Amino acid sequence: MTAIPAARSFAASGPHPAKIETVLPPFGAREIPQQPTLELERLYRKQRLAAGYRLFGRHGFDMGGAGHITARDPELTDHFWVNPLGVHFSRIKVSDLMLVSHAGEIVQPPERAPARLNRAAFAIHSQLHEARPDVVASAHSHSLYGKAWSALGRLLDPLTQDSAAFYDDHALFEEFSGVVLDTSEGQKIAKALGPKKAVILQNHGILTVGQSVEAAVWRYLALENACQAQLLAEAAGPTKPMPPEVARHTAGQVGTELGGIYAFQPYWDIVTEEEPDLFD
Repeated sequence: MTAIPAARSFAASGPHPAKIETVLPPFGAREIPQQPTLELERLYRKQRLAAGYRLFGRHGFDMGGAGHITARDPELTDHFWVNPLGVHFSRIKVSDLMLVSHAGEIVQPPERAPARLNRAAFAIHSQLHEARPDVVASAHSHSLYGKAWSALGRLLDPLTQDSAAFYDDHALFEEFSGVVLDTSEGQKIAKALGPKKAVILQNHGILTVGQSVEAAVWRYLALENACQAQLLAEAAGPTKPMPPEVARHTAGQVGTELGGIYAFQPYWDIVTEEEPDLFD
């Protein structure tokens, strides 16, 4: 079991931790904003992780026990926070989140039964976080349009301004072999993802990553929408993808990390105002 120094605190004091507001960086900034202490950065990530689950619940990205969003711990950087099995996305609170080590141990809360850890979440996300030290968060679920598009075994075309965010920046993983329960499969997914921001898991669904929880969650929403748009467009008739140079230019405008933080903010404002219990 991972040794935890007695002085380390994984939760804010008091029954209702205060909401840490987002300070949006100016457009053109190159760095993701960080909180002044590790404790505040941890709480910042956990609050946005809980909000991300609430948003997934609102969008219907829940299919039984399938789906997970993870956030790397800012201090124990080979550990990540994830939801417990058996709690609907729409009810996830900060206090529900579990800190999991790279070995699959539930470090916090220590009394949490091992059966509450989604083994597929560990098998996939532990390997993504190891392979991509730049990644703070990753998001995966079995949302309708993402898994429908995954059945085609293709990358998306740059059909719209929104889908161009993923131009030349998403991958295809073709080796579906059932539920991912072994880290060797997670390693294969991480290898397929490479340095990109998203991967289509053939016959499975979609997965996104980001240097912030906000970017990873927003990218999932955007990728699901892009899958839906292309399915509708192809059902209507021949499509007209934008030229590569235009797609590449547009991707640089709408596909940035900070753009993901900005895009997430309105969703954060709504869900935290309407569902303040997520901070418990």
